[in-house]
Amino acid sequence: MKKKYFGTDGIRGEVGQFPIVPEFVMRLGYATGKVLSRDLAPGERCSVLIGKDTRISGYLLEAALEAGFSAAGVDVSLCGPMPTPAVAYLTNALRLSAGIVISASHNLYQDNGIKFFSAQGDKISDEFELAIEALLEEPMGCVSSEHLGRAFRLRDAAGRYIEFCKSTFPNHLNLRGMKIVVDCANGAAYDVAPNVFHELGAEVISIGIEPNGRNINDRCGATAPAALIAKVRETGADIGIALDGDADRLQMVDASGRLFNGDELLYVLAKDRLERGMQVGGVVGTLMTNLAVENALRTLGLDFERAQVGDRYVLEQLKQKKWLLGGEGSGHLLCLDHHTTGDGTIAALQVLAAMRQKKQSLAQLLSAVSIFPQVLINIRTPANYRWQDDAQLQAKITSTESALGQRGRVLIRPSGTEPVLRIMVEAQDDSLAQSSAEQIAAVVTKAS
Repeated sequence: MKKKYFGTDGIRGEVGQFPIVPEFVMRLGYATGKVLSRDLAPGERCSVLIGKDTRISGYLLEAALEAGFSAAGVDVSLCGPMPTPAVAYLTNALRLSAGIVISASHNLYQDNGIKFFSAQGDKISDEFELAIEALLEEPMGCVSSEHLGRAFRLRDAAGRYIEFCKSTFPNHLNLRGMKIVVDCANGAAYDVAPNVFHELGAEVISIGIEPNGRNINDRCGATAPAALIAKVRETGADIGIALDGDADRLQMVDASGRLFNGDELLYVLAKDRLERGMQVGGVVGTLMTNLAVENALRTLGLDFERAQVGDRYVLEQLKQKKWLLGGEGSGHLLCLDHHTTGDGTIAALQVLAAMRQKKQSLAQLLSAVSIFPQVLINIRTPANYRWQDDAQLQAKITSTESALGQRGRVLIRPSGTEPVLRIMVEAQDDSLAQSSAEQIAAVVTKAS
């Protein structure tokens, strides 16, 4: 069945526009609580954890969710601003029924959303989402007064999560002598991430740690790394770490100001594990993972699979393959030997551990990888245009792929929200990528 409200990562939209309005969010809490309570034994109660990022709308949506869960007879623990992966960890560690995060991740403050985690700290299943949506179509009720859910404040959430993050860093290593700039995007990690690196011995310079409800992801963080690059250069730092608003994405910068994206960091993680004699099996990227990274991973003897764009799909593929490492260029990095979900802080720690272990810079660790230039062209098409059935386009794609060989690739992706065809060509040479993409785009334009 097609889902009505849930997207690839919960429910998201502009605050004040349906469905990100108080009434719907209260009904969402109620419906989720009723689904969670279906299989309870007599006398048992459900308990959930609600965290959020630093958007001003978080107060509004938190209160609405709390009311909905209470009406369903579900107890609520509130941890306030906390990274999305922290909520996943705490939900499992505290043996709760589910975890809920109020966040729109890397979006600006005008948007917000609701993400869900299972009792094990995983993303909830499609079946669970469909069950919630089915109840959303029914009138909202309320349990009797003696069965109403209660609300509690979880006051040691930050300390618990900081210790968890530190536990993923090798015991025989530390960060003493390193100067690190940490950009928290004025988001959920502002009060925890800098402490993780500081307590491991680093000199930490923090930026993006003054949230005011409206400045999350605003010219800072993983989606706008210019501020981090400038600060690293200004302070002479050894490394820079950029998280996004809910701290599940990571980008890193070296002392020269060079930016390293998720594709490159994924290679570092895989190579480090191999060199430490760990079983890796293979790595999962996405349709957009740079071909140079795939080639480099295969040179290491690792299998590589591509999932659809989105960390949810990467996670699904990892579970199917029973592999541990996956991610995407945006910085969602999954290290399933340490956490059930993508965690920017933990991923950064794994990269830093590789640097300390090898006594090498990021550039040195990536000396075998030369990222291929990518050219993306968007072409608006008629609503009824079927690119798969366009014989001329298919012939052009085939001839381009043949000419590129192992030196590049072609990816055609229709937009999911508008009549646009996205043409991406990747090649070792920038001019070859550009000319190839333009030639394919010309065929689409002519057909349209």
